[in-house]
Amino acid sequence: MSFSTTATGERPIWTLSSLGNLLRNERALMLALALFVGILSILPLGRLVYAAFVTSTGFELDRIADVLGGRRVFQATVNTIWISLAATALATVAGTLAALLVGVSDMHGRTAWVFGFVLPLMIPPQVIALAWIQAFSPASPVMNLLGVSLQPGMRHPLYSAGGIVILLGLYNAPLVFLAVRANLRRVPADLVEAARAVGASPLRATLGVILPLIRGGIFAGAALAFVSSIGNFGIQAMLGIPARVPTLITLIYRQLNSYGPSALNDMALLALLLAALTILGMGIAGFLSRMGDQRVDGASKPFKFPLSRFRLPVTALAWGYLVLALALPLSALAGSALVRGYGQPLNAETLTFENFANALFHHEGIREAFFTSLWLTGLAVAVLIPVSVALGYFLSWRQGVTPRLLYLSSQLAYALPGIIIGVAMILFFLKPLPGLGSSLYGTVWVILAAYLSNFLALALQPILGGFAQIERSLDEAAQVVGAGVFRRLRDIILPVLAPAAAASAILVFMTAINEIQTSVLLVSSRAQTIGPMIIFLEEAGSSTLAAAVGCLMVAVILMLMLVSLTFARRLPQGVLPWHD
Repeated sequence: MSFSTTATGERPIWTLSSLGNLLRNERALMLALALFVGILSILPLGRLVYAAFVTSTGFELDRIADVLGGRRVFQATVNTIWISLAATALATVAGTLAALLVGVSDMHGRTAWVFGFVLPLMIPPQVIALAWIQAFSPASPVMNLLGVSLQPGMRHPLYSAGGIVILLGLYNAPLVFLAVRANLRRVPADLVEAARAVGASPLRATLGVILPLIRGGIFAGAALAFVSSIGNFGIQAMLGIPARVPTLITLIYRQLNSYGPSALNDMALLALLLAALTILGMGIAGFLSRMGDQRVDGASKPFKFPLSRFRLPVTALAWGYLVLALALPLSALAGSALVRGYGQPLNAETLTFENFANALFHHEGIREAFFTSLWLTGLAVAVLIPVSVALGYFLSWRQGVTPRLLYLSSQLAYALPGIIIGVAMILFFLKPLPGLGSSLYGTVWVILAAYLSNFLALALQPILGGFAQIERSLDEAAQVVGAGVFRRLRDIILPVLAPAAAASAILVFMTAINEIQTSVLLVSSRAQTIGPMIIFLEEAGSSTLAAAVGCLMVAVILMLMLVSLTFARRLPQGVLPWHD
């Protein structure tokens, strides 16, 4: 029986059997995606929840009360909450002002300034923390040249709760900036022009018209900043551990280092507490975002307030911020990497590239960690891009309950602090796997599993944007003539989706190559990655070598960002956050 035939009685185009084959292909692909997300995200997180409440001796309410009611946990919880809230406030103010400056003014050099403002978000947080530590240390070569360095013996100002707040706020300001800038593009130009026509100054139009319309974006950015602050291990570890300012994320890390896998149940409970704070913060911010969101039509044309005689001063202040927040710490990091020993002044006699040579060629641990990170990240990208394309196909053109559940599961794995994913992976893969007789714990494969779980949502975002630009009729036409889903993805969708897939690959590669949040609990003597190496080197007293590794990380990230700009115009707006 056929659905259609040609006028000459030729073979029918679409038969019941071919339709059945198409449905079976799509069901098989959907099943594979469900197994992928289920094994790497849903089951590990479920194992985490189970281990938090049930030990080998069963459910022990006394243990739960002792862990959560302990003085150290209480202090770490309070520190986590107030530090994250304070950092979120700082990030929200800085990010909103930056978005307004770029979005509604005619400041000079906006494109280059946006690139510089967003750059810290792409740099690993442990590198940012090390750069700031080097910048304000008494031995800072750059600050010594300026004659404003701290005196030897003085307490480092960043080794404090206030230092953590400042660095977290500056680091997360680009998140707020991106959310607010996206909302600014939806503000109708007509409303702003009407306010100006009745005599409103640029400041009054901004306060009375623009800010009320972008409240949803401000709240959304604040939510992102809060979640990022809670889960930012690099800054909290580099500053909080030496300063003896415990937070939940550093408490989990130190407990594993002190007690090993024997403390996994307690770690799972702490990780669940951290997850609860994260989800609570996201829920509150989401509620505020919906309350403040204003449904408006997109602007027909961009609007800019002329700065007139204030244009040069405002531009100078904006670039001055980048000099202080970015150029100063990174130059101090480079200066520390270019001297032979920590504390030496930077001059013609002490200048050396020995630290870079050691990092690249002579230090076996760094070299192995770099190559491990390189091939692990490459493999993660090679797996996640086709998985994201397939899942994006169902999310964009098929809908249904199962794809939506898989999408929400991937979003949860990405939104939760990476250290929670690390604990979940340890718990899930600690015991020998059925059929293999060996455990993945302590190997590179458990790190790969964590990468696949944690970065699927990140890989999906550009690809979903790419699907929105593809004409669905191309896929439907191929389906009519009997092409299966795999062939349609390969021959029709992938060629059109190539720029978005490339942007997705770059985003995942940039995030994973220097990642620390997830892998810091999973690295071992057999499996080292480059992300945690800076913390290990700094703890071992190799500050100049750690600075050289940090500089190399920044160079890799900067190179990838510049490469991505070559095809930025072919991508949906906002896919590359550093492109204005």
